[in-house]
Amino acid sequence: MIELETPISEEQIRRLRTGDRVLISGLAVTGRDIAHKYMVEKLIEGPRPLLPADQKVYEELESVLRNGVLYHSGPIVCRRGDKWSFVSAGPTTSIRDEIYQDKVIANFGVRVVIGKGGMGPRTLAACKKQGAVYLHGIGGGGVFNAAAVTEVVDVFKEEFGLPEAFWKIRLHKFTGIVTMDAQGRSLHDELAVVFDRQLAGLIAGEGEFLPETERGKT
Repeated sequence: MIELETPISEEQIRRLRTGDRVLISGLAVTGRDIAHKYMVEKLIEGPRPLLPADQKVYEELESVLRNGVLYHSGPIVCRRGDKWSFVSAGPTTSIRDEIYQDKVIANFGVRVVIGKGGMGPRTLAACKKQGAVYLHGIGGGGVFNAAAVTEVVDVFKEEFGLPEAFWKIRLHKFTGIVTMDAQGRSLHDELAVVFDRQLAGLIAGEGEFLPETERGKT
């Protein structure tokens, strides 16, 4: 396992390759669909000067995301007194944010995006140009992932709804696998080619639906 702690340097990111298993520690921010739309349409491309409330959010995001981590997650949270904690925090489907992610990476200097299902060519190009990676989180392991969130530091834009708000969190050895790297490789794209070829063979009655490495073992 490769251990990384925020702030993460571009050099560290460019050493990673698809398939690497990574443990992330340090500050991070969650953000889903509404958060990404807000970041691009209001904070990045919106009119200047920003309203004071938006300027505060921009500065908070900048302080964490610069050489930091953005987690696609809509957590289930619990509040006791003035303290929040994460009950469950599985990765959400990332492709919904494809139209925004490249701009967020470039503007805020994000080094690591964590999510589920992979992303498209715009994000992959941004990873290569800016020096960022996409980590595939453990889907279906919301409670396991939440255990790696050792502290909820703050929350912004609660009016979006708690799953859609920005949660500023502290991670300790959060687990992920690099599936899109800063060299321009995407395991999602590569596996799609393999699966399409195998599916075509199945339809044509020419083979079994098995990974190439497993063929000949049955």
